[in-house]
Amino acid sequence: MHQDRQDSFFVGDYHVHPASNELSHEGLIVQLEPKVMSLLVLLAASPGDTLSRDEIFDALWPGLIVSDDTLTQVVIKLRKAFGETAKQSKYIQTVTKRGYKLHTDIVVRSNGVDSPAKLGPGFRWRSAIVVAIVLLIACVIFVMTGSPTSSTMQPASRIDPQQNAIPTLTVEPFSLLAKDTAQAYLAAGLTHDLITDLSKLSALWVVSARSVMGQNTGSSTKALTGYAVSGEVQRWEDQIRINVHLRELASGRQLWSERFQRSFKDLFLIQEEISTEIASSLSIRISEAEQRRLSQPYTQNIQAYEYFLQAQSLLLMRLKSENERARHYYQRAVALDPSFARAYAGLALSYSADYRNQWHEDGQQALKQARAMAQTALQIDPEVPEIYWVLAYVSVQNKQHQSAIELLQKAITIDHSFADAYALLGGIYTYVGQPELSPELLRTAIRLNPEAGNLYFLLLGRAYVFERDWEQALINLREALLRNPVNLEARIYLAIALASIGATEDAAWEAAEILSLQANFNARAWLDTYPMSDQKQRQFLSSALAQLGLAR
Repeated sequence: MHQDRQDSFFVGDYHVHPASNELSHEGLIVQLEPKVMSLLVLLAASPGDTLSRDEIFDALWPGLIVSDDTLTQVVIKLRKAFGETAKQSKYIQTVTKRGYKLHTDIVVRSNGVDSPAKLGPGFRWRSAIVVAIVLLIACVIFVMTGSPTSSTMQPASRIDPQQNAIPTLTVEPFSLLAKDTAQAYLAAGLTHDLITDLSKLSALWVVSARSVMGQNTGSSTKALTGYAVSGEVQRWEDQIRINVHLRELASGRQLWSERFQRSFKDLFLIQEEISTEIASSLSIRISEAEQRRLSQPYTQNIQAYEYFLQAQSLLLMRLKSENERARHYYQRAVALDPSFARAYAGLALSYSADYRNQWHEDGQQALKQARAMAQTALQIDPEVPEIYWVLAYVSVQNKQHQSAIELLQKAITIDHSFADAYALLGGIYTYVGQPELSPELLRTAIRLNPEAGNLYFLLLGRAYVFERDWEQALINLREALLRNPVNLEARIYLAIALASIGATEDAAWEAAEILSLQANFNARAWLDTYPMSDQKQRQFLSSALAQLGLAR
């Protein structure tokens, strides 16, 4: 223990061992996750000083964008190790709207020296080294636990826009100038495609509420930093009006604003002009290849494009009747323009939904159609990241997970702001039995899409179920259900998590909810179409569902 004292310190009566990620107290030893220990070391370097959330993010997650919830959960785990809660906090104090600090009345001892206020510069220097070592160990463990993931995680290293002086732009959902809710699809579609166009620019980081995975909350996206664009749209007869505003978030200063009022058939030109003007206002250099991609609309047929936007708004509802209506609009778009790649990708998603939700009498035929549509889309246009995502999603349903990973890598290479690609990657690693690799990818997705739909939180909660981290599983699964109370999969995993912690009455209530959502629910039939390939996890699900009385 003599040598250990050189590398350890005390917080109150707790002995902290950073090298082994252990916290000991009265003979009991608590094992901390590396990130939790890193946070403790960081706070202990300056007890009494408030560290902002940004300072902590920079120290513990350099080069990565992670959600505020990531840090919150690390703090929860640290408090749990000390046996405290946010309301009854003796050690870790939350400073409202600022950050966190170690209580000033806590004595920190290093090398036998007590310091009720601050540790000296020497300790700060040593603690910085310890943090670096802990993070390095975590990285080494990460690489060693799964060789296929090292390449798929590489794009995440680009997620710090400040690191490379890349501007960060938050795209807020466009609103309607008139109170014609029938045009809501137009506002949502134009927002989505502005995000897609701007994401083609390698010198810009785009944060948004864009998603092909499901509906988001529909509220304004929470900005990270940098700039924000907002707008309003109105269509009447053959005319369209679009107002666009670009502002600097720190100062609130408006950098650019423009009103476009033209014939609806000029919409593609307007979209190109908006993207170019935003890039120019932010002094972003657009390469010839990027300019060429911006100037090429996804279809030359404006009516086909309108059908496509209507289909997109229906598809994201994830309901059988809306899915069928969406397919009808996609088919009309393809009939008008047989080279409309994104419409074929939409058709693929609609057939995938038939398979996954058991809406089609012949599920395998629906899945076969989904793959055919996705491959057609890819052959038409290999430069649309969403198409790679769709083909990856279809591959996942076929349990071709390695192929899906490679497709998502390609999608992220084309669009490093593509939150859904990170989210689906996170979901895949749980499917193949590596749930410990899922949370970081999913938190990256949430950081890029702060108004993430329920599926992001479902995938995160699901990963924690298989990691047996019931606290985090419950938090995220309930978050998913707040966004979509009829999400069957979220109910299933929530019931399993509740049963696993002994909350039998609550688990039984969730099981009843599952049957109310799908009266003929059958665990075996559900598992037959479930794309999980890890046999141990499938056995766990089968046993858990049987205990809930759902294995009919």
